[in-house]
Amino acid sequence: MIPFRDENPTRTFPVVVVGLIATNVMIYLYQSLLPEPAKMAFVYTHGAIPAVLLGQASLAEVMPPELMAVLASTHAPVAPLDPIWLSIFTSMFLHGGLLHLGSNMLYLWIFGNNVEDVLGHVRFLIFYFFCGALAAGAQVLMSIGSPVPMIGASGAIAGVLGAYYVKFPGARVHCLVFLFFFITVVALPAGLVLFLWFLLQILQAMGAHAGAAGGVAVFAHIGGFLAGWALVRKFEPRRRRLRWIS
Repeated sequence: MIPFRDENPTRTFPVVVVGLIATNVMIYLYQSLLPEPAKMAFVYTHGAIPAVLLGQASLAEVMPPELMAVLASTHAPVAPLDPIWLSIFTSMFLHGGLLHLGSNMLYLWIFGNNVEDVLGHVRFLIFYFFCGALAAGAQVLMSIGSPVPMIGASGAIAGVLGAYYVKFPGARVHCLVFLFFFITVVALPAGLVLFLWFLLQILQAMGAHAGAAGGVAVFAHIGGFLAGWALVRKFEPRRRRLRWIS
């Protein structure tokens, strides 16, 4: 099931969502144009690596030896960000492929515009990065010592999904549903769509715990969603909260 649009108009133009999408696309294009060794080095220097973030290893120690050898032969400079915690935020703009980028930006476009409309542009941007940081923290805690860079905007976007679940559970979301060789479109309540998405993350996390982990940072998805779910009302402008109470 793939959501592709919702029936939930906004009052303001989502400038932050559009800016985030444009920035992610531009960085992906830049990343794609780099030669292979430099491309991998870019991921290692700007991705969030649990072992490096927690001071358990240096960047040189977690990078593959063959990559270090190639970089040394080309005299390409490789240095971690200073301070290293900045990689938590730079990692939100890196993606591992077009499918990774496209799916993240699709979810951000569908659900982000309404959350931005509720919070306001500045509050939404802060909320986005705050959820992304909490999501990264959840993944780091569940993968202590990992030398693998975490990349992608999905943790921050999961926070947006959690906020949408709280604010617009009854909004209709149009989804592509695949039934063997047939494809159909159904309109479902956002609460159901996002609950099923969250349930899928829980099942994947259980698989990861059992040793069937793939390359998906499912604990970042879970942490981000719960952060957005818990914090959206805290970020909402006070005048809007009072309107909901009255």
